[in-house]
Amino acid sequence: MPHVDLLAVPEARRLAIESLRDPLLAARRVGLSTHMNADGDGCGSESALAQLLAAGGAAVRVINPTPWPEAFAFLKHETFRDESSKGPAALKGLDAFVVLDISDVKRLGTLADGVRGLKVPRLVIDHHQPSDEPPGEVIVSDTSACATGELVYDLAQVLELEITTSVAEALYVALLTDTGSFRFGNTSPRCMAVAGDLLARGVDPERMYQRVYASGTVARVRLLGDALATLGVAPEVGLTWVSLDASAMDRHGGTSEDIDGIVEHARSIAGTRMALFFRDLGHGKVKVSFRSTAGTDVNAFAKRFGGGGHARASGALVVGALDDVRERVIAEARTFLGDNGE
Repeated sequence: MPHVDLLAVPEARRLAIESLRDPLLAARRVGLSTHMNADGDGCGSESALAQLLAAGGAAVRVINPTPWPEAFAFLKHETFRDESSKGPAALKGLDAFVVLDISDVKRLGTLADGVRGLKVPRLVIDHHQPSDEPPGEVIVSDTSACATGELVYDLAQVLELEITTSVAEALYVALLTDTGSFRFGNTSPRCMAVAGDLLARGVDPERMYQRVYASGTVARVRLLGDALATLGVAPEVGLTWVSLDASAMDRHGGTSEDIDGIVEHARSIAGTRMALFFRDLGHGKVKVSFRSTAGTDVNAFAKRFGGGGHARASGALVVGALDDVRERVIAEARTFLGDNGE
């Protein structure tokens, strides 16, 4: 087999990144943002890009639609100011605005209208399926990337920006979390090669594991217990589901960070093709997380409820009471899985 340079940036991706060069490097005041309830990929990508731009003299501010998760507080860096608490007002006075890990402007929540009205270059770096309304005009999008962090790594390579140990740690967290610790189907040979290069740049994998996966709260474990107590299984179609009622967070003093990954416990059951997690947000709204194994496209299924994401991981916000939403989604999931049987 001929040697393949896995770290070489794919040509189409390289050309897309080149389109960002002038508006990004010319900007002196840059805003960065990611989706509501930021995850490891969003936070890691923001932290890494902020450091890369600050090294070139840019003043960087993070403007997220929801607060920076405490679980990833260790990725906050002195090179950027977190102005998320200011809301849309923080969008003023920018030379460029970069949206990471989002393909749809609506995932910017309360910032969406303000971002739509920006007159400065709006740049997007993302690995999700394209949407009808992207949050910017200059776009680096590649669904083959294991994480948005992989695209930020490539941006650093193409634009010849230095990947310090601190930048490498942020990018490693992005890859680690979006691949489920390198277990999911998006763990490509290139993803592993990039991870290996980040380790060579000083990342301590055990330290990263401790920071990301071994720093949980008591509330996290108790919320998991509540969710598992609701476990439902339809083995005939390979469907599993769990739920949390609207009072669960207050009952245990938890946050949205404490429920991250709960759906994976349902997906881990043998024979599962699709796993669902219903979280009652109150006020007649239910957040549904969809996960699947190879061969089942939950992105296509989530679109039935106005959601979307990846083929193996998607989400949707559904209007209705928890019991009603759960009954309706499960019924449609049974049909979907039956129509797409293996």
